[in-house]
Amino acid sequence: MREITPAPEPTGDVQGIWSVNTRRTDSGELEVAGVGVRDIAAKFGTPSYVLDEDDMRQRARAWKSAMDDAFANLAGAEVFYAGKAFLSKAVSRWMSEEGLNIDTASEGELRTALAAGVPGNRIGLHGNNKSVTEIELALDEGIAHIVIDSLPEVEQVAALAAARGVCAPVYVRLTTGVHAGGHDFIQTAHEDQKFGLSVNSGAAQDAMKAIASHSSLKLLGLHSHIGSQILSTEGFGEAAKAVLAVRQWAAGQGIDIPEVDLGGGYGVRYTEADAPAPPPAEFAEVLACAVREHVAETGLPAPLISIEPGRSIVAPAMLTLYRVGTIKDVHTDTGPRRYMSVDGGMSDNLRPALYGAQYTAAVASRAPEGEPVRSRVVGKHCESGDIVVHAVGLPTDTVAGDLLAVPVTGAYGRSMGSNYNMISRPGVVAVRDGRAYEILRRETIDDQLALDVG
Repeated sequence: MREITPAPEPTGDVQGIWSVNTRRTDSGELEVAGVGVRDIAAKFGTPSYVLDEDDMRQRARAWKSAMDDAFANLAGAEVFYAGKAFLSKAVSRWMSEEGLNIDTASEGELRTALAAGVPGNRIGLHGNNKSVTEIELALDEGIAHIVIDSLPEVEQVAALAAARGVCAPVYVRLTTGVHAGGHDFIQTAHEDQKFGLSVNSGAAQDAMKAIASHSSLKLLGLHSHIGSQILSTEGFGEAAKAVLAVRQWAAGQGIDIPEVDLGGGYGVRYTEADAPAPPPAEFAEVLACAVREHVAETGLPAPLISIEPGRSIVAPAMLTLYRVGTIKDVHTDTGPRRYMSVDGGMSDNLRPALYGAQYTAAVASRAPEGEPVRSRVVGKHCESGDIVVHAVGLPTDTVAGDLLAVPVTGAYGRSMGSNYNMISRPGVVAVRDGRAYEILRRETIDDQLALDVG
């Protein structure tokens, strides 16, 4: 495995690995938005997710501004924050206040956004196997759209909407064959996978015709999602052209489609080995260019465009704070390696175990000293694959009790969290302007036992 060099000291660079308000104090302690990590650990414990509120808001504003500017002379654009990355009531409020809508994929996510005061018409609902309860809730709350993911779902939503005497606004999720991203598990537009309706097989076209035949359904738009952790713009342009070609076909069938959602998947930089992601404005311009070409070639009016960034808004805004425990040196075929165990692991960040995701780490409680040593940061679970950081250079003087910070954990850390080995999930501590406060409290053993009715 290629070794990753140590992370540079946090610089506050928005395009870098650490959040914009992360820096080292004169004493060498890591500080986020004016709050030292030692104070956070003392007050809230470890592990803790530490979320830089201002950084997250800045990233949301950047997407909103980029899309508004790029589509100003077309039919406009909307940005849906992809709640699956990480959602809470506070985050829902922040995103709404910054002008973003909320994309949800379950009853829990939908109810969280609603509980935060986000109106239904600013919420979308995804899912390849939506329950009756989820669809009924979406209809009752008048959400912006329900994304149809299969032919049976057309009939299901139509029947539930008819029973309520409403017309359900729906999108059709297309499988265009244009896909991008890292691991196979996060590429979502190829044919052999669970999401969407194939354009090549004709299933997508059949769904559109079926929707048009139901008075209780309104075919509002088309949807495409090509993958995750994408660090280039090309795939999005090709996907946009493919979706807009389907819109042109629909117009030829007398089916008007006023909206198009071009999904998410915008990547972030996790380690020095990753190229910096293009800024939102570059992605927005690629999408706008495809729409302008579509309008010029077809004579159709421009559709309202929406996108669904999640990772690119929340991932770099959060770090996970751990306390170092057992340290051991082992000898491998490629040389010595130091294993540094922390008080969390795969229960608070499943991505390294799930598909080999790479992270970096830094000693956070003091100025690191000594030469970097080839290290692997591991968790406390009974799994050899319980790895937090596969390869990083950490200082030789790192000892038990030191605080370790792993950046870029805002996406899919807490949201994929588990209670494996009956470990309680960490809380989420928001920091802003020198103040730290929990937006999700730490789970306790009592919380877990309360569910055990045996």
